[in-house]
Amino acid sequence: MKKKIICFGEVLWDVFPDHKIIGGAPLNVAMRLNSLENNATLISAVGQDPLGQEIVAYLKAKKMDTSFIQYAKDYPTGEVLVSLDQDGAATYRINSPVAWDDIRSNAALIPAVQNADAFLYGSLASRTQTSKATLLDLLDLAQFNVFDVNLRPPHYAYDDLFLLMKKAHLIKFNDDELYAISKQLGSSCTSLEDHIHFIAKQTNTSLICVTKGAQGAVLFSKGSLYYHDGYPVEVADTVGAGDSFLAMLLSGILAQQKLDLCLQSACKMGALVASKKGATPDISTEEMETFFTP
Repeated sequence: MKKKIICFGEVLWDVFPDHKIIGGAPLNVAMRLNSLENNATLISAVGQDPLGQEIVAYLKAKKMDTSFIQYAKDYPTGEVLVSLDQDGAATYRINSPVAWDDIRSNAALIPAVQNADAFLYGSLASRTQTSKATLLDLLDLAQFNVFDVNLRPPHYAYDDLFLLMKKAHLIKFNDDELYAISKQLGSSCTSLEDHIHFIAKQTNTSLICVTKGAQGAVLFSKGSLYYHDGYPVEVADTVGAGDSFLAMLLSGILAQQKLDLCLQSACKMGALVASKKGATPDISTEEMETFFTP
């Protein structure tokens, strides 16, 4: 049976030096979830402008439900300037304020979130009071909250991050984010594992995943740790690799697969996406099955 997932947050244009593409972490996760035969829907906002109209048309062409895409009256559609270094690693300059800073509560969102198997959100969409208030209202309605930490300076406050972590049942960090937030919360730990245990205790979160780039990832569940060393690939760009990793991990967890296999599949998906250009390249079942098969 398809799992229902609501993804909350930014939808935008990633603007590269020579082209632009539609993106935003919640959208990237939702699209990958749908490619894995789930039913993911996005709550976001676009401007009343051609860029917003193009995003909605794109989502409809991808067969994604656009019922919860709002049209912000006073703000333009979001844009992010993306720069890639020689290794394909991305840095971002995020425009503000934009439409997804103005996501508003409405009656239709309540049953959608209540009936979903999971509710996924990031830190970026809490940078303004309006979207943050809507997010906090919805978090109290959801069955299973998934916090995708995306630290994009200066678009976050540590008090907000701590509150969003305490609301989560699953938190996904990269290793730099884990260290930065743990230290801000007062951790004197030195190892990655000790930081994970510290966060779990501080937030009472039973599932924590930490990605380590080319070195794979670690998954914490109720005191146990699962490891995967990752897959070596020639990186085309890293945009969206973490989003597809999280989608694959969440899809496996919701399907009640063994956690070590969930982590393995997530690392495989993340590596495959990093080996291709774009945030949500097509990845076939055959590619997943044959990728690094012994």
